[in-house]
Amino acid sequence: MTPALPEPSFLATRRGKLTLAFLCAVAFLDFADTSIVNVALPSIRHDLHFTIQNLQWVLSGYVLTYGGFLLLGGRAADLLGRRRIVVAGTALFALSSMACGLAQNSGTLVAGRLAQGLGAAMMSPAALSILTTRFNQGTDRLKALGAWGAMVGLASAVGVFLGGLLSGGPGWRWVFFVNPPICLLVLIAAFRLVDNDNKRARLAHFDTGGSILATGAMSLTIYALVRAPIVGWNTTRTIGELAGAAALLVVFLVNEQRHPNPLVPLSIFRIKGLAAADGTQIIAIAGFFSMFFFITLYMQNVLGFSATKAGAAYIPVALGVAISAGVCSILFVRIGTRPIMVGGALLAAGGVYWLSRIPVHGSYLTDLLPGLMIMSVGLGAVFVGVQTAANAGVPPDKAGLAAALINASFQLGAALGLAIFSAIATSRTDHLLARHVAQPDALTSGFHRALLASSVFLCAAAVIALRATNTRGEPMPDIDRDELTIAADSLPLPASEIA
Repeated sequence: MTPALPEPSFLATRRGKLTLAFLCAVAFLDFADTSIVNVALPSIRHDLHFTIQNLQWVLSGYVLTYGGFLLLGGRAADLLGRRRIVVAGTALFALSSMACGLAQNSGTLVAGRLAQGLGAAMMSPAALSILTTRFNQGTDRLKALGAWGAMVGLASAVGVFLGGLLSGGPGWRWVFFVNPPICLLVLIAAFRLVDNDNKRARLAHFDTGGSILATGAMSLTIYALVRAPIVGWNTTRTIGELAGAAALLVVFLVNEQRHPNPLVPLSIFRIKGLAAADGTQIIAIAGFFSMFFFITLYMQNVLGFSATKAGAAYIPVALGVAISAGVCSILFVRIGTRPIMVGGALLAAGGVYWLSRIPVHGSYLTDLLPGLMIMSVGLGAVFVGVQTAANAGVPPDKAGLAAALINASFQLGAALGLAIFSAIATSRTDHLLARHVAQPDALTSGFHRALLASSVFLCAAAVIALRATNTRGEPMPDIDRDELTIAADSLPLPASEIA
């Protein structure tokens, strides 16, 4: 028997390279908008007369709808067509970005951020599932997932840099105006590079109850975490919200076990290492995202950096993430994803621990840059490793759901980290201010404790990563799972059980 010829590399073609660039642009847009407004918040507050209490919703509104609707967006991509959902989400993202940039009052801006998050919840899982199904050869898949993971890491650092550059230059509105031109390029690329999967699922395929329960549970969880540092962790309101979210989750799990076409087929968690990869991302992002938040506050409120200078301080971080992600994408083939994730998380923990020792009268070159560079290398390794491990062994018909789960873990981790570590920092700072300690000293001491806790979380992420799949780029099965799922729709059993 003549041995089968290896499948040609799609990534080696011009169309493959353009497709990957288009998908990475989607990732960059969605994740950069989580952090790009950080440095612009003081200007936004001044111009639109935000109260301090309501200003947080410029950040949290985006995270709330992004995280809350990800599962629905990912499953819709599997059932209705990935290109269709990417296009709809990108159009919504562009329009809501324009609305944010043109906002004349606080309510309009927050509403625009909520709509932005909804658009991102449609774009991101659909794009990642296109990537995992289109680049299905072993080495192609690793390189493509490595590039996607690098974009996630780069977006966190570059987003802060761009936010500072734009808000310190043409003004904070350009933090939002920069999105529509990129969205237009994404829309053109979607129609030129991605085939129309032309799925037209019947309404019976939608788990309406599961969609409402999952969205409600995620949204209420993130909302409770965002509000907890302000209203208090031990208040009836916070406890009630978290208990309500837990109750919705329990009902959701019961619904998924009984529904013939569940929103989240629970069998997906039988894929080896998937839950560990998602868990690693939640805990790691809690540490990473909070680190960016506190270091930016330290530079502006303690060291007196301008918005532009604070943003420029992250340029080396972006370079470190890019180099680390590129090297790790090559190392995956040799040693697998697990050592990269574990080593990256431990290295990042060391970098954040260095940052937890920042002095009141600090220097960027000696007190910030070394820790930031160590952290950036670990950040690149963790992100490309987690994205690869979380999609290993996932069949194409569940690619959108797997993509939604890993992206939801990012948003949940960001909300969890800010809630916990903000409470730690605020408690310490308020205690010292009550004792009449100077504000810079009190703020810095609060940052110390929050960053130390962030480094502990990154160590915990390394422990969880030990349970993740050690992917080395095994090729996907030859069987076309999408065709199998379509054929299964005509059988008496639900397609989700057959696939």
